[in-house]
Amino acid sequence: MADSLHQALLPQGLRDLLPPRAEAEAAIVARLLAVPASHGYERVDPPLIEFEENLLSGAGAAMATETFRLMDPISHRMIGIRADMTPQVARIASTRLAGAPRPLRLCYAGQVLRVKGGQLSPERQLGQVGAELIGSDEIAADVEVLAIAAEALDAVGLSGVSVDLTLPKLVPSVCIAFGLVGPAAERLRAALDHKDAAAVALGGKRAAPILGKLLAAAGTADKALAILATLDLPEDAAAERTRLGAVIAALHARVPALAVTVDPVENRGFEYHTGISFTFFARGVRGEIARGGRYRTGNGGGEPATGFTLYSDTILQAAPEQPQGRRVYIPLGTDPSVARKLRDDGWVTVAALTETLDIAAEAKRLACGHRLEDDRPVAVKARES
Repeated sequence: MADSLHQALLPQGLRDLLPPRAEAEAAIVARLLAVPASHGYERVDPPLIEFEENLLSGAGAAMATETFRLMDPISHRMIGIRADMTPQVARIASTRLAGAPRPLRLCYAGQVLRVKGGQLSPERQLGQVGAELIGSDEIAADVEVLAIAAEALDAVGLSGVSVDLTLPKLVPSVCIAFGLVGPAAERLRAALDHKDAAAVALGGKRAAPILGKLLAAAGTADKALAILATLDLPEDAAAERTRLGAVIAALHARVPALAVTVDPVENRGFEYHTGISFTFFARGVRGEIARGGRYRTGNGGGEPATGFTLYSDTILQAAPEQPQGRRVYIPLGTDPSVARKLRDDGWVTVAALTETLDIAAEAKRLACGHRLEDDRPVAVKARES
């Protein structure tokens, strides 16, 4: 018989978050969430588990391979553990809040679980903080969610933040215009995602010159717009190009310090998006820290919407160390009103459970920088311990 598993051993991609990092994450989530809330986004809290057909409909279909599924012993129906919260918020908007005034602004925070982690991020349980703007197809809506996401990242002290914009429907529009459909279009899509210029030239046929220039356009916003302006694009693609220019101009005006790049052909992770989409990065951070973009609620035929998801786990690793609350050791027998007043003033009180002769040493042992003396906090000096 195999030895019993050690109690601290967890499945791959899962972890315990210990003090003080657990407290730091909670503080970061609160600060991230406070930004969209200050712009009128109201909090929703969807359940961790839903019926499979609801969870994987519409935008949720893109997460089908990442979703844990099991049989509900009560209803005897298949249920899934959410792998992303955006489809849940879209469902709430389409059902429970169908009669609410539009545009509808909703925000959320919670944990998601995925079948497997990625190459850059092996974690399977992830923290998400996000906001969705539902019921508007205006350029101002795209700019608003981009600006709020940037503001939220700035609120937790991240530096060197940049955003990469993409147009998931641009390449499909070009392919359809040149008769590239089915397996040929799929191979071409894969080549573009891998930035394989030779494969694009070989498989792009009559569309190869345009697709090659789209591939080469990746870079700064000015460079990308200049190259895109020279292309004779199909009507739908040309409209997306015009919208992209308007969004970039408005974003520069609203958040001038934000570095903006464009990758016109990037599609990975944006399979259900229908318009301008984006990924946020930060200097010195491996992988993305946020992602979002335009989509439609329901099964693709619902309302226009756009939003963002911030990855609190990655942001926690990148954000400056959060200030810890001042801790004061409260000896046994202290009047409770004294400790209550200290907490009202922002102190963290750690109460003794037994008598101790060396209060300073006990305060130091319990990570308290102060001890109570004459009902006032006094710093614990190194020589006292």
